[in-house]
Amino acid sequence: MDSTMGFTALDGLPMGTRCGNLDPGAVLYMLQEKGMDAKQIEDVLYRRSGLLGLSGISNDMRDLENNPDPRAAQAIDYFVYRITRELGALAAAIGGIDALVFTAGIGENSAMIRARVCRAAAWLGIELDEAANSQRAQRISTDSSKVAVYVIPTDEEKMIALDTLRLLRP
Repeated sequence: MDSTMGFTALDGLPMGTRCGNLDPGAVLYMLQEKGMDAKQIEDVLYRRSGLLGLSGISNDMRDLENNPDPRAAQAIDYFVYRITRELGALAAAIGGIDALVFTAGIGENSAMIRARVCRAAAWLGIELDEAANSQRAQRISTDSSKVAVYVIPTDEEKMIALDTLRLLRP
């Protein structure tokens, strides 16, 4: 198993407002050249980066998918590129993959992102069932796909509550 995240959720894929993978030199630039303090840099990295920072429009993929502005398309292209790059790295590190799972907000709700990622990962043997993808079926790969592709709903709040309850019980 592996993850694209590092010490914090800032690392890895860009999210709605979080930056994703970042050259540490960018932080030094913000400190030294822009005169920003730690709180200002934290605000940029956690709340003004990601899809919002890339597009200058929104942190919501739904807004970007429905916006004709080229900046929206550029943010989406970068997001798909980063997923594709990370997927390739993870597949190389573990010698291939058996399944690809889309989950959480964008993974569960954006058929367009799932389709673009699956097309880019066709070299892994992924064959997308377009009808299943558009209908939000649980399995969205064809029966002949070498890699199974799933859409699995997540309930982060429930998991946090269950973990908290487990920790509070003697």
